[in-house]
This record gives sequence, structure tokens and C-alpha cells, in this order.
Amino acid sequence: MTALGVLCVVLALIGIFVPVLPTTPFLLLAAGLFARSSQRFYDWLLNNRLFGTYIRNYREGKGATLRHKIAALVLLWGTIGASAVWWVEAWWVRLLLLGIAFAVTLHLVKMPTYRPGKEG
Repeated sequence: MTALGVLCVVLALIGIFVPVLPTTPFLLLAAGLFARSSQRFYDWLLNNRLFGTYIRNYREGKGATLRHKIAALVLLWGTIGASAVWWVEAWWVRLLLLGIAFAVTLHLVKMPTYRPGKEG
């Protein structure tokens, strides 16, 4: 299970730059796999400076900060938009990319916005 967790972290890192590959589900899956197989890797993931707080907030239902949401949407629409306009020829692939972008946008908009310091 540890090897699968590492694979999920690698896929999540790739997903930061490839919008069709989701980052959050892979990080959450990695956390679940590490929790069952390696306390050391689980602790590393949850205390990681890049995504530890993000994973904890997501798992606790706090959501993502407005800054993270905006950055995700800018990267998402920038890369999918560029792909759909310049690199993809087939209309159905363009439609699929736009559908994915809309679905991810909807997910991010519906997710709670975490405001540090506003714990209640």
C-alpha cells in the first residue's frame, strides 16, 4: 500500500500541472493508503509544507483558501483553454476538456472557503 501511496503523490504532483489529472483525490487517496501502511509516510504527507495543511483542511471539511481556489481556477482554465484552442483539433475532445473544466470549477465553487483565523 505504501508504493500505491507514493504513486498517488507522484500523480498528484503531475496533476498540479496537468489539469485533467486531479490533484486533491490523489493526495487524499495517498493519505488513506499511508494511514494503513506507513505512519512515517502519513506523518510526512500531513506535515508537508506544500500540501499538509491543504489535506488536513480538506479532510476536516474546512475547504480551501480563496487564494488556492483562485490559483487552481486560473491554472485550470489557462491550460485547458490553451489546449482547447491551440492543441486539440477534435471538437469532441474540446467539449470534453471544457466539461472537465466546468465540473472542476463547480466543485471548487461549492467547496467551503477556508479563512485562517476565523475558526468558529
